[in-house]
Amino acid sequence: MKKIGELTYLIDLYDLSYPYRTGSYVILSDEITIIETSASPSHEYLLNGLNELNIPLEKVKNLIVTHIHLDHSGGAGLLMEKCPNATLYVHPKGAPHLENPTKLIASAKQVYGEDFDRLFDPILPVDQSKIYSVQNGEELMIGKNHKLSFLYTPGHANHHISIFDHNSKYMYTGDTIGIYYPQLESEIGAFVLPSTSPNQFSYDLMIESLNLIKSYKPDAICFGHFGLSNQTQYIYETIPSYLDFFMNKTSTIIEQHPHLTFYEKSTYLSNALFEEIKQELISKNIQADHPVFNIMKLDIEVSAMGLILSVEKNKNQ
Repeated sequence: MKKIGELTYLIDLYDLSYPYRTGSYVILSDEITIIETSASPSHEYLLNGLNELNIPLEKVKNLIVTHIHLDHSGGAGLLMEKCPNATLYVHPKGAPHLENPTKLIASAKQVYGEDFDRLFDPILPVDQSKIYSVQNGEELMIGKNHKLSFLYTPGHANHHISIFDHNSKYMYTGDTIGIYYPQLESEIGAFVLPSTSPNQFSYDLMIESLNLIKSYKPDAICFGHFGLSNQTQYIYETIPSYLDFFMNKTSTIIEQHPHLTFYEKSTYLSNALFEEIKQELISKNIQADHPVFNIMKLDIEVSAMGLILSVEKNKNQ
């Protein structure tokens, strides 16, 4: 649990059992508002955090998910079941899958196989009457003179939203403009990488969304993974730079190894990206056995799959 603003707290949800991996943001305005739930195995961490803040579950008014990838919304049904007065806010394209998560579950099982239960179970449906589909630019008053604005920010996923808090000047960006690694903060300062997960990653839309977020001039970015950074200019410059690096490396590997299978290309790309980034960080005096590399390797493995899919799709059009 960390206080990150006058009314704002960050609860570490220990996604995949890692600290500083995925979090929920709690805004203690007149209407208690929670942004992100992580997956269901993180549920107890969220409940413990709310208890530490002395928040009865019946006082939770608004629950917002930036998108419906299971590490952000998988625990929404479980939490909504215990928050009788809450409304769940989500992009219209995501709403049907929270009401009926059958396709989400089937897709996740196809990818994660026997690890599904450990990573995500249970995924509970949310009553349709409790789900609100937000429109681009729509506003939500959560207190007197306390307004949130919803922005459509595709690029990571077509159903992605970001949330701007006009009170704190914080922008909650989910995965749209990347992953923040607070484990490195004390050693080298801010460090971010793009998140290009399959199967809706779009370079052009991600850059458009970054520019939209930038236009609001937030004082800080609140990442789904993980935490707050006020180094906004660094983020605006670094995400496009790494995106270009990712895309160029992807194109090169596809051209050099056209006969490899999708998974072989993804693995090849993942290893290449990870080694270059690891060496970059080692050159900045990060130790080769730093625990951040365990998380970073997982992130890059997922991003590599989205990169291969996106570049090959565009190549075939």
